[in-house]
Amino acid sequence: MPRRRLVGIIGASVASPNGARTAFRVGELLAERGVTIVCGGLGGIMEAVCRGAVSAGGETVGILPGAEANSANPYVTLPIVTNMGHARNVVIAHTAEVLIAIEGELGTLSEVAIALKNGRRVITINSWDKIPGVETAVDAETAVRSAMKSLE
Repeated sequence: MPRRRLVGIIGASVASPNGARTAFRVGELLAERGVTIVCGGLGGIMEAVCRGAVSAGGETVGILPGAEANSANPYVTLPIVTNMGHARNVVIAHTAEVLIAIEGELGTLSEVAIALKNGRRVITINSWDKIPGVETAVDAETAVRSAMKSLE
């Protein structure tokens, strides 16, 4: 069986309504293409993208900051317990083949920087778009199209 492709979705732990809608749609679109979502496994953008992916029959991996699998949002199909706090951002940035950032704060910025440092493609939607090397997308469809090109 071929290995599943992994796209990291990073972003705000407290999402705006538009950010949550966008993340849900990104999750749906990626799941429809057989891509597994990798994220931080908690709320906000992470929960919305997982909910979208699961609604389309997809798989989601939550790289959790704490020591309990039950801290994952209810749409994480595979919780990975790290007990690493924010250091788990390194795991997310290294695990994903390409990252899509939606909204976000400094934790998202750290993942963007680590991913870029390691040669990963980073696509942003209403996020850290003024960083050299980051690609800006206007919506979920554009971001997913770009991410899928990276996986070819």
